Amino acid sequence: MSKKLIVIGAGMATGRALEHIFDAGADYDVTLFNAEPRGNYNRIMLSPVLSGDKSYEEIVTHDAAWYDANSVTCRFGERIAQIDRAAKTVTAENGDVLPYDKLMFGTGSNPFMIPLPGHDLEGVIAYRDLEDTERMMDLGPDNKVVVIGGGLLGLEAAAGMALRGVDVTVVHIMGHLMERQLDEAAGYLLRKALVDKGITVKCSANSKEILGENGHVKALLLDDGTELPCDLLVMAVGIRPNVKLAADSGLAVGKGIHVDDQMLTSDPDILAVGECVEHDGAIFGLVAPLYDQAKVAALTLQGEEAKFVQKEISTKLKVTGCDLFSAGDFADGEGREDIVFRDPARGVYRRLVIENDVVIGAVMYGDTADSNWFFGLIKDKTDIAEMRDTLIFGPAYQGGTPMDPLAAVAALPRDAEICGCNGICKGQIEDAIAEGATDLGAVRAVTKASGSCGTCTGLVEQVLAVTLGDDFVIPAAASICGCTDMTHEDVRRMIKSRTLTSMQAVFQECGWKTSCGCHVCRPALNFYLLADWPIEYQDDPQSRFINERKHANIQKDGTFSVVPRMWGGITTPDELRAIADAADKYMVPTVKVTGGQRIDLLGVKGEDLPAIWKDLNDAGMVSGYAYSKGLRTVKTCVGTDHCRFGTQDSTGLGIKLEKTLHGSWTPHKLKLGVSGCPRNCAEATCKDIGVICVDSGYQVSIGGAAGMDVKETELLIQVPTEDETILVIKAITQLYRENAKYLDRIYKWLGKVGMDWVKEQIDDLDNRQALVDRFELSQSVYRHDPWAKHIEDKAETYQPLANLPLEAAE
Repeated sequence: MSKKLIVIGAGMATGRALEHIFDAGADYDVTLFNAEPRGNYNRIMLSPVLSGDKSYEEIVTHDAAWYDANSVTCRFGERIAQIDRAAKTVTAENGDVLPYDKLMFGTGSNPFMIPLPGHDLEGVIAYRDLEDTERMMDLGPDNKVVVIGGGLLGLEAAAGMALRGVDVTVVHIMGHLMERQLDEAAGYLLRKALVDKGITVKCSANSKEILGENGHVKALLLDDGTELPCDLLVMAVGIRPNVKLAADSGLAVGKGIHVDDQMLTSDPDILAVGECVEHDGAIFGLVAPLYDQAKVAALTLQGEEAKFVQKEISTKLKVTGCDLFSAGDFADGEGREDIVFRDPARGVYRRLVIENDVVIGAVMYGDTADSNWFFGLIKDKTDIAEMRDTLIFGPAYQGGTPMDPLAAVAALPRDAEICGCNGICKGQIEDAIAEGATDLGAVRAVTKASGSCGTCTGLVEQVLAVTLGDDFVIPAAASICGCTDMTHEDVRRMIKSRTLTSMQAVFQECGWKTSCGCHVCRPALNFYLLADWPIEYQDDPQSRFINERKHANIQKDGTFSVVPRMWGGITTPDELRAIADAADKYMVPTVKVTGGQRIDLLGVKGEDLPAIWKDLNDAGMVSGYAYSKGLRTVKTCVGTDHCRFGTQDSTGLGIKLEKTLHGSWTPHKLKLGVSGCPRNCAEATCKDIGVICVDSGYQVSIGGAAGMDVKETELLIQVPTEDETILVIKAITQLYRENAKYLDRIYKWLGKVGMDWVKEQIDDLDNRQALVDRFELSQSVYRHDPWAKHIEDKAETYQPLANLPLEAAE
């Protein structure tokens, strides 16, 4: 009979431990609790999500399919209320009592919040999880943010928001940034790079009070009297192990949960891993030792001998495009000497600290390609006397003459560490290559090298190149997912050229590695098949993200957002009464006006969705599709109806466009704006498609953005009539969905195909009409109000969140 293992916390450490347990075939029945309403994702990569380089889906480590394949009972969004060690049971928040044979803590850490006056104001947050990231992603060029903390997390938060156009100020109490990892000279270079990117940096600045207005943060007050206005204040000043549950359970705790070398707590049936533990007086915040702990814990659970040993660790960081590396001890001291290299023009700085002909510390900024070699010297305590004169230039210059970079990699010993996060050395990668892992993805799958923070990716590829020689193929465009080597473009061409009208046909004809696809490729395939064969292909709801399956945006607490459509931003007293009645009836905690001129009901329970939409449908309101990869809103100004500057009926045109495009599906969300004059009150020039009304007609432009990137639209065409404007927008929408990569906004697609090509397609009147015809055909087949259908045939039932893969709310 399987032993029962309960795991508290679905973080990176417990996730890695479960991987080891399942890979070894250990006989455990696993129940996984997590306070967040989702499973394991790579927290290291939240910064690329914030900056827009990655989506949440790309950083998910274990999806619903993985948990299902390993028979893990997932209780996400639930906390453990109590542990009875004598009875060996845990009590969940809902009162459920579950027995265990073994229990593993992975409760992580809590962000430290400086207890300044005002720290509990709305708008004061930490930078710790996906919800914090999404809060920052909601900001744009009109917002001001103050970040307290000039360490790694604070700078990553600042950099990500700055890329979104936010006005960011970093406040740091110390004299230079990242003082724990960088010396003063490197800190100066980093500060200069951040300032060049538009970020204001204040060092040696002491925060005195957080000022508020109507319960919301409005500014940070420094002790010198400086007042820094802000709409959001982010504290990134450190973390503390989360030990409350362990302490309440009577386990030995100090700074963290006390563990021995086998990762056992003071109770032999309870283990702990990750940021919540304390081992020999040390606590841990970097991923490499956490993964070592996970491996030891898994072996302990299998009854095998294992021992966690604290190792010398390095910090290799990438902040706002600035490469940083530090390792060892770089403080000044008697008997120590420095070797320093500076190249101000390239922004490169290196400092080595040497004691008794041994490198004991290294700081590198701007060029960290040789960091693994220097780290090896520190770990091995190598005598560097013979290479003293050329040491600072790295391995390529040892022997007096420069080597090719690949030759330098070839010269690395097999035990040279390549991936610090996962403790993977060169020899392990070479062995994986010898066994058939001949590309980066395969090496990552076998060894996990480059799979965490990603800073070693280039070095892993160099090892591949050295080992495979002429057989190494430089990767081209990324494949659609791990199920196939084909890119999005390859798959799209095959669907069209071979008349593939079902997913199974794609899997068979394109040589998919699995017969059913995965959570990454299925949504893309579903869209491509819909776009190319709207009559022949039947939409597959289970191949859509949760927001599209539930026809509502999931929120961080597991509730949903309900947004009824208001055509062109116009509403009536009866509609407003219906919304107010629904808010009262279903106890909606928050009612908010959106940027798209609609009303958002936030906090609706999943089981109430059919009922609240029945009430709204009965009042004549339909879904606003605020969750969809399709039309969201058409924002309008009042135009000639009320404005003395209006040149055309912008409101009327906006309503017609919204009713025309309503229910359409596109590669990504689609936002429109119609401004009645060049004053542009509807912000049409930062939408996916914008219309500016002028005396002589209508200017249609495309490719704007006001989110991850800030871009102005490019003029596509000017037409004289409203009807022709609608036809052009139908045509450009169809052209976009027939040719763009799934999850590419129009501006990204435009960057790939070029405005000239798009204009050619639209200027050709026969081609334009053909696009319009195909658009109208697709709309006739698929456009409907999803909640009217849902209420009519009860096709869907509410499902517990634990059974659904989550999508980041947009």
